Amino acid sequence: RYRGYDIDDLAKNCLFTEVAYLLVHGKLPTEKELKQFSTYLTQHSMIHEDMHHFFNGMPSNSHPMAILSAMITTLSSFYPHSMNEDDNFDETAARLMSKIRTIAAFSYKKSLGEPVVYPKQDLPYCANFLNMMFDSPIAPYELKPLYVEAMNKLFILHADHEQNCSTSTVRTVASAGINLYASISAGISALWGPL
Repeated sequence: RYRGYDIDDLAKNCLFTEVAYLLVHGKLPTEKELKQFSTYLTQHSMIHEDMHHFFNGMPSNSHPMAILSAMITTLSSFYPHSMNEDDNFDETAARLMSKIRTIAAFSYKKSLGEPVVYPKQDLPYCANFLNMMFDSPIAPYELKPLYVEAMNKLFILHADHEQNCSTSTVRTVASAGINLYASISAGISALWGPL
């Protein structure tokens, strides 16, 4: 159950972005709230171009979790204002959720030695992720609705890990008053472990 909602019902009836909003706010969004949250996700899908230097500096055989953890921590350097208490948490949370899929896709492309694929503003969250992962200059990716639906359900089913090692790590690190990016990066590192 996520915030009192049966996961099966959420997977059947919701988009991942609605479930993400639910996990942040404890309630499903209204149409207006979802539209604003989705707007934030779209606005923040790009990563700063200077972050490409970090990707380029990583060895080609780097583990994707090492890249993801390092890049998430790096976001705090590019978005220091998000550490202010008066910052819009909805926008900060959406910025992280949006950029994490871009970073994950870029990490995957780097592991293959392929050029990165930038996010598209006209694609919803899951479709955008699939496109960034599998599109290529020589073989355009065909977005199949079945794959997008499957990705949406996978993201929903894995959205909350309850109180596992990585969740405990995020909460412990965050309790020190550290920024969201460093806390999530610590959780990613904990999630990387085989146990």
